[in-house]
Amino acid sequence: MTDDRQPEAGMAIQVLPKTANGDETLRIVDAVIAYIKSTGLNSFVGPFETSVEGDFDTLCRIAAEAQRICVREGAESVSTYIKFVYTPHDGVWPIDFKVKKHHA
Repeated sequence: MTDDRQPEAGMAIQVLPKTANGDETLRIVDAVIAYIKSTGLNSFVGPFETSVEGDFDTLCRIAAEAQRICVREGAESVSTYIKFVYTPHDGVWPIDFKVKKHHA
């Protein structure tokens, strides 16, 4: 399953902005998801986290910007859970390959 079109890294990110209420939290999480989608990278929004794939440095910048978006949008603070897989020589399995059979 190795070819030049595979991304070198994958990231799963969950932001948990500290806010006064659930509606505000959801609004801020939605702003982060909109940002991730705006990057043009392949992404998948799940119930607990969003997965995104691309080159490692870009994913690191996206993770950092997600924190800033939460604060700019009004969160007092933000806790974030991030998982990375980084395989620069062979690439990682694309999101669609991993989840397609479960969402048919």
